[in-house]
Amino acid sequence: MEQEHGAKQYRYLDVLINIFVVVLIVSNLIAPKFVAFGWFRFSAAQLLFPITYIFGDVFTEVYGYGASRKAIWTGFLASAIMTAFGMFAVWLPPAPEFKDQQAYQIIFGVVPRNVAASLLAYWAGEFANSLTVAKMKVWTNGRYLWTRTVGSTVVGQAVDTTTVIVVIFWGQSLGVMFRLIVSGYLFKVAYEVLATPLTYLVVNFLKRREGVNYFDRSTNFNPFALRENA
Repeated sequence: MEQEHGAKQYRYLDVLINIFVVVLIVSNLIAPKFVAFGWFRFSAAQLLFPITYIFGDVFTEVYGYGASRKAIWTGFLASAIMTAFGMFAVWLPPAPEFKDQQAYQIIFGVVPRNVAASLLAYWAGEFANSLTVAKMKVWTNGRYLWTRTVGSTVVGQAVDTTTVIVVIFWGQSLGVMFRLIVSGYLFKVAYEVLATPLTYLVVNFLKRREGVNYFDRSTNFNPFALRENA
């Protein structure tokens, strides 16, 4: 069932990309709320955002790095569009009878540095995640899926969490940034480990139903390449 090349049309790929984008958009909307569990600090987005990394594992493991690249760029553009229109909606003068402008602004209003940090961290983290899955799959000849799901999260979330915290909170004390990075990173890695049995079920289901098990042996890993499995 190993596949290297081809432009096969898949039954579930587009649906999965759509779900991936929805999860990403919703996680961006709920991100402003932070919660505390003792020493740890978490954004509400961390309930959903790690799911995007599970999707990234599934895309790369089943369909190849090219499919994951397509999903990442789709999510990136969707997030950028949501941010731009959110800013525009906040800017529009409210009607006199609209009494919730302040609350609306809290949810949809953005700080440019936060937007840049979020998009940069998402882009870099997701590509690091997918690249790790693709390379490790070839190294292990498709065995030991759990090493790829966990290993890719260890790498991808290190890039994502560190990038977003450092850019957003630059100028804060190192102690504050360290706490946020460690809290977010450990939570996301633990999330992925706990989700490993579900990832196995989804990956095995898709491989059977789609008839594909893509190995990126000759893939161009340039994130800007246009062909899906170039």
